[in-house]
Amino acid sequence: MRLRVEFTTEPFDLDQAPAHALVAREVIEAADMDAVDVGPFGNTAEGGADAVLAAVDALLRRTLESGATRISLQLNVIGEGVTGEGGK
Repeated sequence: MRLRVEFTTEPFDLDQAPAHALVAREVIEAADMDAVDVGPFGNTAEGGADAVLAAVDALLRRTLESGATRISLQLNVIGEGVTGEGGK
């Protein structure tokens, strides 16, 4: 299964990227994703279910530890395919 995750972290700071936003970018760019688009007001990443779910777990934990007070997240199934053990 392929998934797409879209997320934002808050609070926003238009003058400079807050620590939680930098951590979010680091987590997503380090994950085993097929497509990553990081922007100032929203971020999108696509990949296999195992990679996306692991990245979401790390993203939530690390951005909260770095000062995020709100994380908006949307997760969509975008296709089928072999990912992870068992071919599911």
